[in-house]
Amino acid sequence: MKKYIINKAYLKMLFATVLIFSLVSCSFDDQVDPNRPSLEGVLTGASINQLNNLVVGVESTMRNGIAIQTTGSGTMGRELYLFDADPRNTNDLLGANGAMLDNNSFYSTAPWAGRYRAIKNANLILDAIDNTTSITDQQRAGYSGFAKTIIAHELIDVLKSYNRARIDVADPDNLGPILDFDAALDQVIAMLEDGLSDLNSAGSDFAFSLAGFSGFDSPSTFAQFNRAVAATAYLYDGNAQATLTALNGSHFDLMGDLTTGPQHVFSLGSGDVTNDLFKITDNNGDQIIVHDSWIADAEAGDTRVTSKTSVRSNPTSQDMLNGTNQTELYPTNVSPIDLIRNEELILIYAEASILSNNLQDAEDALNVVRNAAGLPDYSGAQTAGDLTTEMLNQRRYSLWSENHRMFDLRRYNLNSTLPIDRPGDQVFDTLPVPLTENEGQ
Repeated sequence: MKKYIINKAYLKMLFATVLIFSLVSCSFDDQVDPNRPSLEGVLTGASINQLNNLVVGVESTMRNGIAIQTTGSGTMGRELYLFDADPRNTNDLLGANGAMLDNNSFYSTAPWAGRYRAIKNANLILDAIDNTTSITDQQRAGYSGFAKTIIAHELIDVLKSYNRARIDVADPDNLGPILDFDAALDQVIAMLEDGLSDLNSAGSDFAFSLAGFSGFDSPSTFAQFNRAVAATAYLYDGNAQATLTALNGSHFDLMGDLTTGPQHVFSLGSGDVTNDLFKITDNNGDQIIVHDSWIADAEAGDTRVTSKTSVRSNPTSQDMLNGTNQTELYPTNVSPIDLIRNEELILIYAEASILSNNLQDAEDALNVVRNAAGLPDYSGAQTAGDLTTEMLNQRRYSLWSENHRMFDLRRYNLNSTLPIDRPGDQVFDTLPVPLTENEGQ
């Protein structure tokens, strides 16, 4: 069985540093310490309980670094500012006074580490199911389809932020090069197709439960998530027809609830974590401030402005940056974060329809999103160029502060359209690969 990606630094620590946080109530085998389970005990003859603990670990570690990745890319894409005690959020990420991004700072290391921690845990599942007789072939296929889909999902986030990813891990002590975007994305797509094949062979039920995948927690429904991720990958690969085909197998529904989709979940339970993108309204010490251009450029009556943000009681400023609005995207510190919801899939459908010259289909999809935001139907020209501009604008408002804008600008070569907030600031669209990962490159 193929094993995909394991981060170099984390691989050497193996299971000793894998922290498995409980997302739901679960039991452990007596011989397994959930914080430091023996590698041999899990990778040789693992029981279903041990494998299921790994699944919990995957879901938990998928949340690592999300807040830093989101606020970092959002700052670079001029969606927001993070006003807190660390000056790098308002200096480095905006290239203040000619500064360059640091490949050894939290904003470059934490997103990479978070994605690869989850990937490592998923790879441990792939190793473990190859060396156990405790599961049926259908159950084995279920674990495999889950793990491959998650690896692919995490890799797409790596590619969006870093424009490259490490793939070749056949020899942990002699890892292959970090591949550029196109080469890495080809392998992500192959993983997703492998994962779908496994899920189609996994029977009617998983041997494990999933905390954040309500409605997507059986092989057939999790396959819808797999196809949603595949649609994203094919779109980023420029393959419009494959995108549309994948959408047909996903939870895409042009007339459906825009919020439908799997989520990262949080809780106040012991050992769990909260949503770091939640900010207390009108707080002065730690706040996500909306970039003024996002407010100024919005169409009159767009309800996304008032539902996702609010006007502060007092305008705020830091490092010569100013803002009147703050985030209200997450009502509480345990509010879930979407992995990929139907609203994003409708926008993917619109983009793929433009690329395949089905312009009426694209306009119809964009009108669904516009109408949901309280806006009238699109009234511009029905040309590929004008609809692309409209599609990117709808993505800007529907997916605000969700780690999309910076990548959208990069893939459409629109960085030059961003405002410069202070004299001497710069526009960056790619995070530097962490220093430790560049060893031997």
